[in-house]
This record gives sequence, structure tokens and C-alpha cells, in this order.
Amino acid sequence: MTDFLNIFSFLYDPKHPLIFNSKEFLVLFIIFYGLYILRRKAYYFRIIYVSLFSLYFYYKCSGFYFGLLVFSSVVDYYIASYIYNSKKKSTKKWALFLSIVINLGLLFYFKYTNFFIENINFLTSGNFKNLDIFLPIGISFYTFQTMSYTIDVYRNKLKPTNNFLEFLFFVSFFPQLVAGPIVRASQFIPQIAKTPRLSNYRLDKALLLIMGGLIKKVIISDYISVNFVDRIFDAPEKYSAFENLLGTYGYAIQIYCDFSGYSDMAIGLALLMGFTLPPNFRSPYQSTSITEFWRRWHISLSTWLRDYLYISLGGNRRGKLRTYINLFLVMFFGGLWHGASWKYVLWGVMHGTMLAIERFFKQFVDIPKNIFTTFITWFLTLHFVIFCWIFFRASNYDTAVLIIKNIGNIFNENIDITHRILEYRYILGLIIFAFITHLTPNKYFFMGYKMFKRMNIIFKIVLFSFVMWLVYLFINSEVQPFIYFQF
Repeated sequence: MTDFLNIFSFLYDPKHPLIFNSKEFLVLFIIFYGLYILRRKAYYFRIIYVSLFSLYFYYKCSGFYFGLLVFSSVVDYYIASYIYNSKKKSTKKWALFLSIVINLGLLFYFKYTNFFIENINFLTSGNFKNLDIFLPIGISFYTFQTMSYTIDVYRNKLKPTNNFLEFLFFVSFFPQLVAGPIVRASQFIPQIAKTPRLSNYRLDKALLLIMGGLIKKVIISDYISVNFVDRIFDAPEKYSAFENLLGTYGYAIQIYCDFSGYSDMAIGLALLMGFTLPPNFRSPYQSTSITEFWRRWHISLSTWLRDYLYISLGGNRRGKLRTYINLFLVMFFGGLWHGASWKYVLWGVMHGTMLAIERFFKQFVDIPKNIFTTFITWFLTLHFVIFCWIFFRASNYDTAVLIIKNIGNIFNENIDITHRILEYRYILGLIIFAFITHLTPNKYFFMGYKMFKRMNIIFKIVLFSFVMWLVYLFINSEVQPFIYFQF
């Protein structure tokens, strides 16, 4: 009875924010989707109905901070229009500057104020108290989204929409609102005016993405997180070197399955509504360099940083030394984007340093392409990424160092490895399964899609129901939020 009341409660519950892998969202989406399908061809009904549902979805995620989303939309809509209609270059610059100050000012206040206070206290031995500030879910995502719109208008790469409802639809679109992908206006706004077409291709792809996303999130990520990874990172000193090592591999899989699972579900839900979102992941752990990794991991963020920060800093147009500095700075700010903590900055700095090193040596060393070199570069890239994840996940620097020291003793400790493997057989099995499927060439997944496409509708329903049943078996009593909600 309590679950039923929670589902139909119109009020925001801070202890139970609305997320995709919850029963509440499933029920609300079914109700929303039924009416959407019937009236999707009516233009104004479509954009008003979806925008209102998106704002309600965000209210159920962050409470009355949905007003902040509306405020950002109003600011950037009118500033972009003003920039487009202005004749003077200086006026356009000042308007763009105002947009950036407002957007980054809001982001700084909600996300970095207490981080700033803590560092001032550390440097000056001060005693300033932290403020009681709630971090609205997804603020980093929709802030970058609205900023890119204004910047593209300023650069004459985009003509602004004359319809505020279309812009609000674009900013608030609920599938990707709180954790990406970060969608560009040029990719999405032209789709709004078109009548959504729900072809068999889109329906099949949507169902596969949603099923795959739920498997990644609930069956793999949540299970290994709650039953193993969180315990290791919370108290690494209580576990053996083998368990610490397994925990780091586990977190690499956990964060990938969690974030890419969300992206898969977001893209799948959008397809069900007739909209196309850009891919956000392309098997990043198959990468053979850090440069390639950032072309495959969180693609919407890495391309945003490239187009709006790296290029603005000069890119590779101002000499080799400046290029290396720009790469370093982009990843420094990319790390800071992930959270108000020096551990995220350190994570970004390590990646930025490696990007610069790779670019430097690439001009002198031409690595031959063969099975042996591909394996070596893949192995080194994967383990550098996993090493960096330790600092990303650990609660602080000392905990990260402790985990690394524990792993360093793996050949010196006297434990029964066979017993440990049997003890963690389910965790180990999920991790191995996740890595194997991740490293499987994409052509085999395409073959699976073609098989699903040829299935009778009854078999598709049975398969989807079976996946839902599995998810129900694995789901915890307390629904686990997505990792990137905190960013």
C-alpha cells in the first residue's frame, strides 16, 4: 500500500528521488506514454505535454529547484535571441559574457561554494562554516547544454528558435535531463517540429537499449556495488590484497555499467517517443590509448570540452607547448566538472597529463599495428584507466593510497586464493561476464539485433518480460541512484 501511495504521490520526496530503475517511474511513464502516443501528432499538445511532464519529473528528482531549470532556460533563450539580433560585435560579446557569468555563477554557487570555503579555511586557518546548499540533480548537464546553445548562436553556427516552448522542451527533455547525454541544440531542436515516427526499427532498438541498460544498472552495477565494491572502498584495510584488487576491477565495471546503462535507457526512452539522442559510449575499455578512451567515454562531455573549452583556449593552433597545456587544462576542468573535490581534479590531471604525453611521443614513435602491440597498448591503457578510477572512487587521497599499497602486497600475502575465488564467485563471475561482453566486437551485437528484429512479437514480449523478471530478482529494497546524479 505504501509503494502504491508513493507512486501516485505528487510531492517530492528527498529520500526517494524519481529515477529510471524504480517502480514509480515505470508506472508514471506508462501513464504518460499512453496519452503521448495518442496525441503525439498534435504539435502544441506534444511540446507542452512533454515539457510539463519533464518539469514534473525534475521536480520529483530535485524538488522546487525545477524553477532553476526554468530560469536558466529563460536566460539563455532571450540572451541568445539578443545576440542573434544585435549588429555590434562588442554587444554580442557582452551578452555572451553575461550568459556565461549567470550560468557558471549558478553552477559555482550550488556546486563549489563549500569547496571554496573549505580551501579558504585550509589556506588561512580560518573557521568559515559551510553553507547548507542542496546540489540540484543534473545542474552540470543542463547548464552545459544551455551554454552551448548561446555560444553556438554567438559563433553563427546556429539560428536560435523563435519559440520558447521548443527551447524549454529541448532543455528539460526528461530522458537525458539529469545525467546526459549533453545534447546540442543543433542536433535536437530540429526534431521537435517534426511529427515523431515510431518505426519498427526504433521500437526494436529502444527495447534492446532499455533492456540492456537495466541489465547493466541493476543486475551488474548495483549488485557488485552493494555486495562488494562499496565495502572495499569504505574500509580497504579490512580486506586482503586480492580483495582490494578485485574491488578496483569491480568499480571499473560498476561505473561503466551504471553510467552507460543510464545513457542506454535515456536513448531508448527517447526513441520510444520518436527522438534521436547521440551515443554517449562506444566500448571505452576497448581503447588502445587514452586519446581513444576519451573518444569513447562520456562522448557528449568530451566533445563539449573540445568544442567549447579546448578550441577556445587555442586548441592545437598556437604551437606544441600550448597544445600540451591546453590538453592539461581541459582535463583539469573536466575533473573539476565531476565534483567539488581535489580527488576529481587529480583524476582529471592524470588523464590530462597522459593525453599530453601521448601527443608528445606520437610525433617521434610510430607503433606498428599488429596483434602483439595492440594487446600491449590496450592492456596498459585499461590499467591506467582503472588506476585513475581508484582516486575517483576513494573517499579521499589517503584511502586511495592505502588501496594501492594493499594491492602492492598481493604477491607477499599468504591467503588461499581458491577459497577467495569461491567466496566471491558471483561477484567475480559478473565482473568477468561484463568485461567479456564489453570487449566483444560490435559486429556480434549487430547480429543479435538482427535476430531480435526477426523475432515474432510474442517472443519479443516474452524476452522483455524475462529481463524485467531478472531485474526484479536483483533489485535491492533500496533503489540505488545513478552515480552521475551527484555530478
